[in-house]
Amino acid sequence: MQSFWFGDISEGHCTPFTGDAAACARRAREIRISMDAFIPPDWQQAVACGFCHDRAEYLSLLQKVCIAGSEQAVRDQYAAKDVELLHMVRTLDEMDTVINVLSERVADWYQIRHPSFSRKYRRTPAHVLVKSISERNRERGGGGALGKVAAEITSLADARTALAKEVSARACEVMPNTSALIGGLVAARLLSHAGGLKELSRLPASAIQVLGARTALFMHIRTHAPSPKHGIIFQHRRVHNAPRDARGKVARVLAGKLAIAARLDFYRGCAVPSFLDDAQARIDRAGAPGEDGQP
Repeated sequence: MQSFWFGDISEGHCTPFTGDAAACARRAREIRISMDAFIPPDWQQAVACGFCHDRAEYLSLLQKVCIAGSEQAVRDQYAAKDVELLHMVRTLDEMDTVINVLSERVADWYQIRHPSFSRKYRRTPAHVLVKSISERNRERGGGGALGKVAAEITSLADARTALAKEVSARACEVMPNTSALIGGLVAARLLSHAGGLKELSRLPASAIQVLGARTALFMHIRTHAPSPKHGIIFQHRRVHNAPRDARGKVARVLAGKLAIAARLDFYRGCAVPSFLDDAQARIDRAGAPGEDGQP
């Protein structure tokens, strides 16, 4: 028997499929045919099957089925559990960029108004200065355009802090094993750079280790500069607190465990305590003095 989206053909007899465009689209996705025995569908077969009357009607029905299938694929894509987290962490990163750029701009603006600022407070971080200007603006009930801009930046920073907490909490739900190893925020950033949980689960450990170090990796390829030992995972304390000559090993071991954790998150969707206990112990040993000859 040969199955098509419009019906089934067996021994010269055709049974048309009854259903709307969405049902036909689901049927088309579910059909599994060996390519050795595959026969491309033809509009004349659909007419002989009684599914349609002519080629024009066949093409019109096929168009409706394709549109219905595309709409369902889009719905399925947005229904994935990691889609919202992906947008949340990308919004968080963009907020960081906006806050940093505006804070530096306000600091330069304040320096023009107070020329002595660059000599007296040259080491004051921009975000600290912005917060100070915002507080003075609130106390005085005005402060002009500079004070209002500083107040908006402070408000945006507060919203960013609240969003970071939500990102971390959401990551622990979507990626329980990965988040348990490196924390919700770092796990969410790995997800963002990979493009989704499915994509992250398919990456080898070597790719996860340098995920986020694209510039350094291209420099290594183009100019033969030293290859990067870590990317986003450097944000985790186990990597950046490790001795400098042991960071590469810690990052390698951590990336290996993260590759397994991502697969567990995608295929199981729940924390695996036995894996986490073993992974935490192995990562701790990787950074310990004297482990495998490391200082």
